[in-house]
Amino acid sequence: MDVMKTVSGTRGFVLFLMALVLAASCGNSQEGEAEQGHRRQFSPQQNVVEVMVLEETEFRRQLISNGRLAASSRGALNFRTSGVVKSVRCEEGQTVHEGDTIAVLYSEDKRYALESAELAFRKAELDLYNELAGYGFSVRDTSSVPSDMMAVARLRSGYDAAENSMKRARYDLDGCILTAPFSGKVADLKIRPYTQTPSEAACIIVDDSRMTVRFPILESEYPFIGKGLRVWVYPYADRGLAAEGMVRTVNPTVDANGQLMVTASVDRTDALLDGMNVKVIVERTEGNRLVVPKSAVVIRDNENVLFRYKAGKSQWTYVHVLESNSESHAVIANTARGAELSAGDTVIVSGNLNIADGSDVILKN
Repeated sequence: MDVMKTVSGTRGFVLFLMALVLAASCGNSQEGEAEQGHRRQFSPQQNVVEVMVLEETEFRRQLISNGRLAASSRGALNFRTSGVVKSVRCEEGQTVHEGDTIAVLYSEDKRYALESAELAFRKAELDLYNELAGYGFSVRDTSSVPSDMMAVARLRSGYDAAENSMKRARYDLDGCILTAPFSGKVADLKIRPYTQTPSEAACIIVDDSRMTVRFPILESEYPFIGKGLRVWVYPYADRGLAAEGMVRTVNPTVDANGQLMVTASVDRTDALLDGMNVKVIVERTEGNRLVVPKSAVVIRDNENVLFRYKAGKSQWTYVHVLESNSESHAVIANTARGAELSAGDTVIVSGNLNIADGSDVILKN
């Protein structure tokens, strides 16, 4: 029993010592973290910036508008004759080629009508030969018959009327087959088997291999626009997808809203659809400009300012923004505020929001 008490006492004393060591280590850890946080709190702030070397370059002036896309070719199709739809051989969105069959009508009545018309024509042909034989001409060679006598013989025999009826019956039979007049995609398909032909278009064929976009501009912007200018088209669904185009026509008439309509051709991409609303940017390139990213110019004292970089310091420089596009500014020095700016200067383009004139800055790798 004394041995057991001794062992138990020894174990308790060891546990007590371990608890003291653990508490001391936790205290030292907390004091170390507090000391490190204190040092971090008072560590000096570093201004890390990115720079570029300023040079005279081309500036892309931009005109921004909203437009609507249209396929280069678009056709509304319907049967030439009425009837009941027998089969539909395509689906909406399917690509068809010129001459492909889109749908077919039941055509037995049209086929019987054509056979009757062909019989009537053959009968009229025999009557014509009888007329010519009565005039003394050989039915084997009608080239010697004078044209005036041939016209009378054809009329009296009913040949012309029978030939016209046969052509009409063949036209009606061919009209039971709806074919694609050009290659494109099927849209707005309104027919189904065993239904009557609709009064409106049975479907629309859209050739979207090339697109056009129409967009308005203000009359004050008319001097900017011109044929051949480059156009960028952005779908609102995904601004990252862009298609390039070119201005083709400018309507010289100003409407009641003081706008002119411009049409541009656009290269086909899978992101563009007929009838889609898009953002349009027209670009005109002008040279000999000091061009900086928009991020390089900040507002200080209600003035446009950029910072030049020299020997690890920032230099406050007042500027005038001559023109802007979606990405850049064309700038010159504000000489009225004693500023200087020229090609070859190193300009800070990022990290400039919290710096001032003479701030210490570090170049980003």
